[in-house]
Amino acid sequence: MDKFSDMMLFVSIVKNQGLAAAGRELGLSPATVTARLQSLEERYGVKLLNRSTRHLSLTDSGAMYHLACLEILDSVKETENLLQTGLTEVRGTLKISAPRDIGKQYISPIVSAFAEQYPDVTPYLYLNDNLSNLAESGLDIVIRYGELADSNLISRKLAASRRVLCASPEYLAKKGTPISPQDLANHDCLAMVRSNEELKTWHFQDSEKHNVITVLPKRCSDDGEVIRQWALEGAGIALKSILDVQEDINQRRLVTLLNGYMKNFNASTSSAGADLNVIYMSRQYQPKRIRLFLDFLIERFELLADK
Repeated sequence: MDKFSDMMLFVSIVKNQGLAAAGRELGLSPATVTARLQSLEERYGVKLLNRSTRHLSLTDSGAMYHLACLEILDSVKETENLLQTGLTEVRGTLKISAPRDIGKQYISPIVSAFAEQYPDVTPYLYLNDNLSNLAESGLDIVIRYGELADSNLISRKLAASRRVLCASPEYLAKKGTPISPQDLANHDCLAMVRSNEELKTWHFQDSEKHNVITVLPKRCSDDGEVIRQWALEGAGIALKSILDVQEDINQRRLVTLLNGYMKNFNASTSSAGADLNVIYMSRQYQPKRIRLFLDFLIERFELLADK
């Protein structure tokens, strides 16, 4: 079997997260897919996938091979378009993941504007607060708050941000306003959940010392938009990124609290990054549509910062 077909097979396995599913997509039997994968690994003398009965993940060699396959396959598509039309067309899918709040308020309008400019690009916008393995997820671009853990990916700041405690005026009228972080023990706190972990250890820093407060959440959710909505409804105090709630603060639907303290949760230091970042694979492996969208996205956020 030729190397190009092997690349198509490997990309299908990663995309579908399974050999059987890849076989169904390509019209191959499970035995054929297994044999071809084994042959591929034997050819290069490396293990490309870690496999169990329930999970499939890329090895370091597999991640490198997968990126190279994506680049080559996309280059072939662009060359075919050039031969058939005489133009270097911008077409194909664009898969983006962003937190719900920032996704609805900022990213969705930017995606719409890009799609109008490049109508042959089909965008997929996934709104969630989960952290994805970019290589295995099939996503092209991930937009997230905070620092980058995977050094194999590229991270670029879209907007400066910081975390704030906030609550509705109605909640504060009923429950009172906390004066110090320790006062949160007597308040209803709204906590995020990430990877089944409640982010209830909140870090504060004043001019003198670092305080660690473990709040007892009144409500929890893995969806940042739900946390914001609960805060707007007066259900309690939320720890949010300022970009998510800036308009609510401007319209006095929410009020910031304990403004003299730096705030974070489940971090080794209270100064851990809270900026909004766009995360993507090296530009060496990017199709033209992804490069164009990255430039478009960054330009739009620069315009927002200038307002």
